[in-house]
Amino acid sequence: MKNFARMIFLLGVPIMLNVNISAKGEKMEMNFIPVSHASFVIAADSVTIYVDPTGDASSYAKIKAPDIILVTHAHFDHFDKGLIAKLKQPKTVIIGPKEVIGPLSYGELLNNGDKKTLGGVGIEAIPAHNTTPGRLQNHPKGVGNGYVVTIGNERIYISGDTEDIPEMRNLKNIDYAFVCMNLPFTMSVEQAASAVLEFKPKVVFPYHYRQGNGFSDINKFKQLASQDKNIEVRFLKWYK
Repeated sequence: MKNFARMIFLLGVPIMLNVNISAKGEKMEMNFIPVSHASFVIAADSVTIYVDPTGDASSYAKIKAPDIILVTHAHFDHFDKGLIAKLKQPKTVIIGPKEVIGPLSYGELLNNGDKKTLGGVGIEAIPAHNTTPGRLQNHPKGVGNGYVVTIGNERIYISGDTEDIPEMRNLKNIDYAFVCMNLPFTMSVEQAASAVLEFKPKVVFPYHYRQGNGFSDINKFKQLASQDKNIEVRFLKWYK
């Protein structure tokens, strides 16, 4: 299946159309389905993973029920206790840090550096936090997670809310990366691009880029990250 992100221009304003991205590996097809802001779905042949589901359950009505729900941290735009209760099935495994699993009173705890394998799917919790003075209170060190998810031969990095920390910059062999960029909560476009140029994912999706005064300049991010011709930047439609 050949899908791609497409951009059109209406009255000079770029409009990104929502087209699912498919990645074909060995005997596997995988789709990335954007829902909103930080919420998306990884839909592979063998597993369906909801990442930071928020909003209305109707947004997920046409998507296969989750085998795994990953939650990065407890901020409202990443964690919705009531929605998770509606979406989860008897066999759904919910994974998150202490500040998520505690309020839920169910699920499996994964802290920074922990690893877990579920039905052949590898999940590693990567640190996610702020480092710049004045932002440290937004996402303190050791509280939230990013994740590296391994499905078959494909490695997917989910940044969660973070700045360009060493653990991000030191990632290896990442096929797909979802990288946040919004000030003052996470990092700037320049920080995000600098990190991406260092850990060199094959494909990177800007996400979580809504700011209080609008949106981060993802076209500038693409321009900066594309200095490395081996990195492909793709846009998905996260916002209406």
